[in-house]
Amino acid sequence: MSKKVVCFGEMLWDCFPDHEIPGGAPMNVALHLNQLGLDVQMISRIGKDTHGEKLLDFVKSYGLQTALIQEDEDHPTGTVTVNNEDPENIKYSINSPAAWDYIGLNESNSQQVKQADAFIFGSLGVRNQASWDTLYHLLHHPVLKIFDINLRSPYYDFEQIEIILGYTDILKINEDELVIVADYFDIDVPESSDDMLKTASQVCAYLCEHFPIALVCVTLGSKGAMIYEDGKIYRHTGYKVQVTDTVGAGDAFLSGFVKSYLEEKKSEEILDFACALGAFVATQKGGTPKYDLEEVEKVRRDY
Repeated sequence: MSKKVVCFGEMLWDCFPDHEIPGGAPMNVALHLNQLGLDVQMISRIGKDTHGEKLLDFVKSYGLQTALIQEDEDHPTGTVTVNNEDPENIKYSINSPAAWDYIGLNESNSQQVKQADAFIFGSLGVRNQASWDTLYHLLHHPVLKIFDINLRSPYYDFEQIEIILGYTDILKINEDELVIVADYFDIDVPESSDDMLKTASQVCAYLCEHFPIALVCVTLGSKGAMIYEDGKIYRHTGYKVQVTDTVGAGDAFLSGFVKSYLEEKKSEEILDFACALGAFVATQKGGTPKYDLEEVEKVRRDY
């Protein structure tokens, strides 16, 4: 039987000057997990508008279940305005309000989280009190909780984040976010940014000591990723590929991590598959290309 996963948070459109792309980290993760053969539900909210209709059609084209995606008559489907005039410094404006700011609690989404093998969520999806109240309730269910911290300035609140960390079993964080977290908690880390492994180890140790976190997964971009668990570090240097588009590669990585973790693979195997999937997606255009596992295996074989 397929493992059951519920993802919570934003689903939206990234609006470039000349085109629009479906996005939102939780939605990307849900679509990847669905392609990987898991039983996936997405808790989100869209507007009753053209953007909402197109977004529903998009996720349905992947076979994703939509029963927990709410429709909002008062707020528009989420959009992000992308300014790519300077390709080296792309700017994003996450427009507000958006329907996903108002995700409501109901018996259906509560029951689905209660029955899940894993519950995945981030910090952006709770920038508004309404969605925060819903997530906070869902966090109380006894399910494996995976927090993709996903800091998007200025839309995060460390008081909220501390509360979420208090319910987190697995934390996924990237190297830039690691520095922000270290600064907030005043964690003593090496002054040299070159010593990322030592920095990561100290930050992970602090988080696992002060919160009920059993495992931290740190993504390191083109340098791969690492897992911190029980005081040990497992490292993968990543797969070197011809990059087409890095959008969504981190979401693909998390999906590969979750699939392998739920299959009770060893940390080295988890990292290997997650890095391969992230690398494969980086060779494709867009954050959620359609694929089969043979294409991911090819990345591993050709490395």
